[in-house]
Amino acid sequence: MKKLVELEVGSSGTIVKVSGEGKVRRRLFDMGVTPSASFFVRKKAPLGDPIEITIRGYELTLRKEEAELVMVNVEGEEND
Repeated sequence: MKKLVELEVGSSGTIVKVSGEGKVRRRLFDMGVTPSASFFVRKKAPLGDPIEITIRGYELTLRKEEAELVMVNVEGEEND
């Protein structure tokens, strides 16, 4: 497993876990960032903030702090 923020542009996979508490976690869930959802990393700003992903058929931009909370399995990599 990796954090979403660690991935490079062009990576894809499945969300495994969303950490965090309260409003931040609820906001991520409301935007469709939920376990078992597939995603694709479309763009990443030069300093890594923000990161744009395609999830559930739409483009979503997340701040670095939000992407730190999302654990993912990356396609083509062995899982721990």
